[in-house]
Parts: sequence; structure tokens; C-alpha cells
Amino acid sequence: MIIERFGVVGCGLMGSGIAEVAARSGCDVKIVEANDGALQAGMERMEKSLDRAVRAEKITEDDRAQVMGNISFSTKLPSLADRQFVVEAVIEQEEAKIEVFRRLNDVVDDPEAILASNTSSIPIMKLAMATNRPQQVIGVHFFNPVPVMGLVEIISSLLTGDKTAALCQEFASDQLGKRVVSSQDRAGFVVNALLIPYILSAIRMMESGFASAEDIDAGMVLGCNHPMGPLALCDLIGLDTTMAVAESLYEEFKEQLYAPPPLLNRMCDAGLLGRKNGRGFYRYN
Repeated sequence: MIIERFGVVGCGLMGSGIAEVAARSGCDVKIVEANDGALQAGMERMEKSLDRAVRAEKITEDDRAQVMGNISFSTKLPSLADRQFVVEAVIEQEEAKIEVFRRLNDVVDDPEAILASNTSSIPIMKLAMATNRPQQVIGVHFFNPVPVMGLVEIISSLLTGDKTAALCQEFASDQLGKRVVSSQDRAGFVVNALLIPYILSAIRMMESGFASAEDIDAGMVLGCNHPMGPLALCDLIGLDTTMAVAESLYEEFKEQLYAPPPLLNRMCDAGLLGRKNGRGFYRYN
């Protein structure tokens, strides 16, 4: 089965990236956001991303025009009624995501349509039970920046149908050209269950005065050949997202290594969220 009609709920960093890669693959893509301002910001984000791809000679100007022509924008969720595959990419808050799935259940006409979440930590079963079609609900976790990062995690809940999982695997690998890894439905899945404790350890090291942010990151980049240090990576992910994933992991496992350090709490309280707003562990123009 070829996915032709694709929908995305949310046009932030992740939603706009997911929409871009789907449109590049030839899908007819509809994006829904809460308001016109958010839609405009998402559109501009996609245009900048495509401009970078043109400058890097990964696509041509004609390709760029075709990709944008494959995408339509709306503030009305019912515009997704005819979609074969819808990805939710709203804020990483359980209540917000559950509400989106509750509404998608009512507006997407095709009972066989796949309803997927880009959540990085929330158990898929919780989202699936907001619908009357849990066999069609699955986790499809992309990584930022979506057009560049080659990985997608596929997460089936206890009730996800085999057909749904197989279609997601084929779509992500064959149509989008991503490398797929499969995970059980537990908080954090594969990547974040390994990554978040590493980032939290770096924050605790800085918080204790053991080493500076620059030295911690330099140690991991130059000493371990990582492409980016843990604190710079946290800024890229977003401190608020890191915090949300850590809280989800800690709620599920009650392991101290998943507990958010006080410094992370205070920085989120202060609105120091990383690259997205210009300041986190580092400052950005």
C-alpha cells in the first residue's frame, strides 16, 4: 500500500520537518495548526529548510517548488478527514496529545487510517485508548532535524495491529527513506531511554561545579568522538522537551537516574530552553 494522503497535526520544529520529508516523497500533505500565526511560522521554517537543501545542491529549485506545491495548510482539524496516515506532532504533554487523538478519532473518516504519534516518551497505549480504533494507533518517532536525521522509531502498543505496524515500517523505509528501529511501548523507547540519563548526568556534573559546560562538551566531542556534547545537544533538543521526557521516564520506572536535576527545573522555569529561544546552556544569536 502506498501512502498518498498524509496529514500532520502541529507545525513546530518536528511537525514541519515531518511534513517536509513526506512532501519530498511525493505525498499530498495537509498540515493543521492551532492558529494562523503558528501556521505562518511553520511555513517559513519549511521554506528555510528547503532553501538550505537547494544551496547544498541536495534538491533543485524545481524540486523545492514541487515540495511546497504538495503541502496545504489549515487551522481546521476536520480538513484531515480524507487522510490515510496522520501524525500528531504537538507539544510533548500527555493531556494535549490525548485530546488530539480523541478529536482525530472523530474526524478521520477511513477506519483503516493510521493515527500515529511523534511522541518521544509518552506510552502509545495511553494515546490509543483515547480512540475507538487502538489497533490503528502507533508511535512513529522522528528525530530533529527530520530532513537530515536518518532514523525513525516505530512503537507498537499491546493493541496495535500487525498490518498497521507493517505499513508504518514500509512507509518510513520505502517512501521516506529512513532507517527504522522497533521498540516496545515503554517510556523513552530505545533512543531516549539511553540518551536522557546521559544528558541528565552531564547537567548534574555542571550543576555540582565539577566541570564547566564547555569542558564537559569538549570532553565528549574530542575524547569520545561524539559529534556534539551532551549540553549542546540538550540545547538542540530543547530543555523543556528534555524535561518532559525525563519526567515521563521517571514516572514509569522510578529510577533516580531519570529524575530531572534541579538546575534543569530552574532553567525551564526561567524560559531558558535552548536554541529555540536563544539561550540554554549556551547563548545563540
